[in-house]
Amino acid sequence: MGYGDKWRMWIKGCLQSARLSVLINGSPTAEFGMEKGMRQGDPLSPFLFIIAMEGLNIAVKAACQKDLFHGIKIPHSEISFSHLFYADDAIFVGEWSQSNIKNLARGIKMFSGGV
Repeated sequence: MGYGDKWRMWIKGCLQSARLSVLINGSPTAEFGMEKGMRQGDPLSPFLFIIAMEGLNIAVKAACQKDLFHGIKIPHSEISFSHLFYADDAIFVGEWSQSNIKNLARGIKMFSGGV
């Protein structure tokens, strides 16, 4: 999405430098480094989610423009939509057809890295 090398390295540094401990009977264990993912309640989490969802937003819009996915049109209006994002939820809305469902499933699989 065009983020500069410096910015990406800052985010990577924040994620790789994370350390945590676990409370056992109210007492913390020794700190250890994270292997993957993020800590629960990590302040970066909402921002990284927004960035990821913007990528999905662009992909779904492109699929609609290429007639691979068909959203729905509001009656008596020029307004149509295919997806909604709110907080950590995604809702996809479209025509009820086998090809629409297959193309949406393919797109989500590609987005998740499961090509």
